[in-house]
Amino acid sequence: MIAVTAATGQLGRIVLTHLTRKVPANEIVAAVRDTAKAADLAALGVQVREADYDRPETLVDAFTGVHTVLLISSPAVGRRVQQHQNAVKAAQDAKVQWLVYTSLLHADRSRLGILAEEHRQTERFIVASGLNYTILRNGWYMENYAPFVRAAVEHGVLVGGTGNGRIAAAPRADYAEAAAIVLTTEGHIGKVYELAGDEAFTMADFAAELSRLTGKTVAYRQASSDEYTRWLVSVGFPEPIARLYAALEEAVAQDDLFDDSRQLSRLLGRPTTSWRAALAALLQNT
Repeated sequence: MIAVTAATGQLGRIVLTHLTRKVPANEIVAAVRDTAKAADLAALGVQVREADYDRPETLVDAFTGVHTVLLISSPAVGRRVQQHQNAVKAAQDAKVQWLVYTSLLHADRSRLGILAEEHRQTERFIVASGLNYTILRNGWYMENYAPFVRAAVEHGVLVGGTGNGRIAAAPRADYAEAAAIVLTTEGHIGKVYELAGDEAFTMADFAAELSRLTGKTVAYRQASSDEYTRWLVSVGFPEPIARLYAALEEAVAQDDLFDDSRQLSRLLGRPTTSWRAALAALLQNT
């Protein structure tokens, strides 16, 4: 039996959809914080179980009888280490045989601040747990740019601090499909996968493609951290979130979101979705 945590989240739902095409639905557990939000998952025939990262007892119950757990990282930046440790301990207590964790690209050396540090600490805890494990170090999701694209087109400018930093992003669906493949095939225990898109872009490339797709001029403007923070606030981001994004830009400028190993496409057995196609889809859906 395979359990997927955070199964009502954006990544988890796609993973579950792929899993139902590979294994019987009754062998899949959708582990969710709020079961009321999982009616559509139950309709697929999967088991829905409560699993709250902040309530360890629910995690043990959710993992009971499960062979494999996909631990999708929590969105609660600043609290994730404890939440993930709760899940790992629950997997131990429930006698789970294999834990697969969604981490961050090059988490061991990434300079992406607290985002990277929380993943580093979680990875160390998993390795020390004695559980069989696989680490999926996911690169940047193209969907992370959804809040920016319309504002950039509207104002004719995309502001950032990434310079010539290369970003090998892919749509969330590619990472989800790869996770489902790993969960249902052999040879992955003990592996750490660096997952990223086959094609990389700079934010200047991104702005140029926005211009091409919309027929409107969108220029990329390099900005200082303070300037970038102010721009994000001006397009609707809360200031604390804007400052976090600004702090990440310096790491991105140093290629911390770049990887050319093509491990994601090898897992998929096909090229990753091009960033241009993913950007076009974002424009249609935002």
